[in-house]
Amino acid sequence: MSEFMQAVVTTSNEAQPLEVMTIPAPVVSDEDVLVRVKAVAVNPVDGKQRRAAVTNKSSHVLGFDATGEVVAVGAKVTDFKLGDTVFYAGQLGRLGANAELQAVNAALVAKAPTTLSHAEAAALPLTFLTAYELLVDKFGLTVAENSAKGQTILIINGAGGVGSIMIQLAKWMGMTVVATASRQETSDWVTKLGADHVVNHRRDYVADMHSLGFDLVPYIAILHAPEAHFEQAAALVGPFGHIGAIVESVEPLPVGLIKNKAASLD
Repeated sequence: MSEFMQAVVTTSNEAQPLEVMTIPAPVVSDEDVLVRVKAVAVNPVDGKQRRAAVTNKSSHVLGFDATGEVVAVGAKVTDFKLGDTVFYAGQLGRLGANAELQAVNAALVAKAPTTLSHAEAAALPLTFLTAYELLVDKFGLTVAENSAKGQTILIINGAGGVGSIMIQLAKWMGMTVVATASRQETSDWVTKLGADHVVNHRRDYVADMHSLGFDLVPYIAILHAPEAHFEQAAALVGPFGHIGAIVESVEPLPVGLIKNKAASLD
């Protein structure tokens, strides 16, 4: 295995914040697999990490989601062998996927779906994990076919990466899915993914939800700026319901609005 590789590295130059460089290849620990990267995805966390690198005048290889071929395995790795096609979301503090080779803890790796291309599989890990963790770890649902039949979820910003996965998961779980979208192409997209209803988040979607027959909703996922949607979500969430957010608010949220419903903000 070569001792060096090419990678896309952050710089402190705002005019050219990324540069292809030759750097040392990663060292594989006993718990790692070494992957020859075939495809990577770009996520919001990459932008945050890039800005931090510029601010700190540090160099870093970005990239969390990737697919590729296993070309070396650590001494304690038993689940993978040379030649396996895998996909994964990496971890902070290590070299990312924007490189020819990446060392990844084998516990974070899975064999890639054989029905998807490398590019399609690379788009899944972080979006799927985020949707799964919100539904299971925060909303307390069980992810299994028809496990939440009869329940309703409102997904705000349904056409984004996480929303696109969450719609499909929720439908598979048997839920009635209402997704928000504001343009014809995004409305068509969430409908194609399985949304039962679409409301426009640039309108009074509380009234639109009521007109569809949804006075209160037990589960609401805010997948965009929560301060823009919290009051509407508070009006729609049912008693003991859940409002989940995946984006940090930049302003205080009026959480007192959900107190008398004993609802939770996750």
